[in-house]
Amino acid sequence: MHGKKFAALATASLLVLSGTACGSGGSSGGSTETSSASTPKAGGAGGEVGVFTWWADGSEKKGLDALEKLFKEQYPNDTFKNLAVAGGSGSNAKAKLASDLKNGNPPGSFQGHAGAELMDYIDNDQVQPVDDIIKQLGGSSVFPKTLLDRITVDGHIYSVPVTIHRANVVWSNTALLKKAGITSTPTSVEAWLADMQKVKDSGVATPLSIGGTWTQTELLESILAANLGADEYSKLFTKDGKWDSAEVKASIEQYKKALTFANTASDGDDWPNATDMVADGKAAYNVMGDWAVAEFESKGKKYHTDWEAFAMPGKEKIFDFLADSFTLPTGTKNPEGTKDWLRFVGSKDAQEAFNSVKGSIPPRSDVSTEKFSEYQQSAMKDFKDSANVKIVSSIAHGAAVPLAWSSEINTAMSKFYQDKNTDNLAKSLVASHDKYAQ
Repeated sequence: MHGKKFAALATASLLVLSGTACGSGGSSGGSTETSSASTPKAGGAGGEVGVFTWWADGSEKKGLDALEKLFKEQYPNDTFKNLAVAGGSGSNAKAKLASDLKNGNPPGSFQGHAGAELMDYIDNDQVQPVDDIIKQLGGSSVFPKTLLDRITVDGHIYSVPVTIHRANVVWSNTALLKKAGITSTPTSVEAWLADMQKVKDSGVATPLSIGGTWTQTELLESILAANLGADEYSKLFTKDGKWDSAEVKASIEQYKKALTFANTASDGDDWPNATDMVADGKAAYNVMGDWAVAEFESKGKKYHTDWEAFAMPGKEKIFDFLADSFTLPTGTKNPEGTKDWLRFVGSKDAQEAFNSVKGSIPPRSDVSTEKFSEYQQSAMKDFKDSANVKIVSSIAHGAAVPLAWSSEINTAMSKFYQDKNTDNLAKSLVASHDKYAQ
């Protein structure tokens, strides 16, 4: 991603994608074609539809299994092929995908986080607009403007959103908090850290569970958003962002202190183990996206009885947003089959089936809340409550920054996990910002 298009993306707190980008050679990047307004064929266009995701484990796999079953029922002429690659919140999958796209071997459709993560694919003409499919699905009458704004690039939409997740959620083990004498939700990051000390003093060896590097990035971004507030946090991704400000450094220090309460983790450790530590009573807290809901439920744990959840506390209520979505790759071998898949995942039936299992909430506003858990219903309410809950975009999950920028942030985070040097981390974050947010 090179400058102008991304700078425009992050200009306001809504992070609306707009402007003009320059590719590496200085020419205009991104396709200006719109997807063909083909008429869907009853039962599907036929042929194989390879669906590339990183939903290979846990609740995510269960959600994909539910989609596959329903897709086969509604599109019997099409042959679904599961191309899931496990590991690292998609890092392994993204590496393989990059290779496949470079070699001219795109899948039928691939999963991506809606927002900045797709910018490199757009600039490299590796995905096509899906405006007509979004229109066929109901457009702005069913997809909220706050969402469409975040996934629109130069007037076009390049993916069909399937989920909305909240990344800045603190999950807690009820019994361990009770043992530590904690009876209320903290109102600041500092208060939360104090509660972790109470948990440790009560005899719990691991007050906070973490996974690999991307989960640590998610923890830091949650602390940053809580302390800075929506506007200042969002400004970090514009050319005026100050990654070496006193507020950012103070947040890094709080993150550093949080790590003193945590287990030892390796780069490749994925999220289920960290979530399971809370579910199993081995840790009091974990910061994770709300795909964790299904992990708790799969272990028979009950909301308000065995576990609680709250957004990272700070100066205002924050919804740290990400959205899983699917694309129409340039040069895919069966584009009509891919369009069947895109229409399907954007439908009410598919979004209800998938999100109710995965723990996320549906992007469509016309999906009934009846089949969703109490936690998911509260997330739906918060996402719609723009007057009281401020939406920001996740770093770790591709909504705030493009892949190259997030990769550099993760590299800096991995180094910080080893040396715990706040100044070095701040300098690395400044360097990445100056490189990408021009």
